[in-house]
Amino acid sequence: MKVIETVDAFRDARCRAAEPLGLVPTMGYLHEGHLALVRRARADNRTVAASIFVNPTQFAPTEDLATYPRDMEGDLEKLEREGVDLVFAPDSDAVYPAGFDTYVDVGDVANRLEGQHRPGHFRGVATVVCKLLTIVRPDRAYFGQKDAQQCLVIRKLNADLNLGAEIVVVPTVRDPDGLALSSRNAYLKPEERAAALTLSRSLHLAREMYDDGVRDTEEIRSRMQALIESEPGARLDYVSIADAQTLDEFDAIDRPALVSLAVHVGSVRLIDNALLPSRLGAG
Repeated sequence: MKVIETVDAFRDARCRAAEPLGLVPTMGYLHEGHLALVRRARADNRTVAASIFVNPTQFAPTEDLATYPRDMEGDLEKLEREGVDLVFAPDSDAVYPAGFDTYVDVGDVANRLEGQHRPGHFRGVATVVCKLLTIVRPDRAYFGQKDAQQCLVIRKLNADLNLGAEIVVVPTVRDPDGLALSSRNAYLKPEERAAALTLSRSLHLAREMYDDGVRDTEEIRSRMQALIESEPGARLDYVSIADAQTLDEFDAIDRPALVSLAVHVGSVRLIDNALLPSRLGAG
């Protein structure tokens, strides 16, 4: 496994890599969710590259950039065990050199939900992913369904700018009790982790109601909200039931829907989602 810190050195290594090449972009502090992406990439491609970069442009001034969990040594050990060939691990100056002033705005799909609650977040995500796809030139790039809106933003970015990668979305990996894996779970105290299960429980409730024939989104939303509000350690940010491609909110579900939510548990803000009916794909 080769660890590379500069753009020029990575481009040189890319020129000599066997194709197809799959890319797994990460911000590090890797868990089984990230490793599921790596394993899918390993199964699909002759060369697997991963990036480790905590992207400062997607954090608001009030968010946790300085304290975001990091473990480069442990991350590299995990990636080597999974058979990753190339790791791009630049510092901020390599990605955003002096004078950098060009950002990517993906438009409406990035302005809703997380975009509304975290202004500027998806501008930072789209910019760094655009740079990574341009530097690495992967045949395929792998992202997790847990960040469903991010996947929609990246697919639109890739299509609109003709970046040429196949965007592969891999199902959310969960602990046995249902909690979606996230690097931010490391912030949870034991009692907060128990409270965090309200996210997956409310999504399970939405699936049950859908399977029972309920299509009225206000009814589903209100039941989910009541369940979340019954957990003293949880504070709801939003519940959305929207078109799975455009994120237009539904009054009644008449085509594939994305049910997504954000909840504060203690000082930690967690997101999760479910597709109704469940379906995933590449594009």
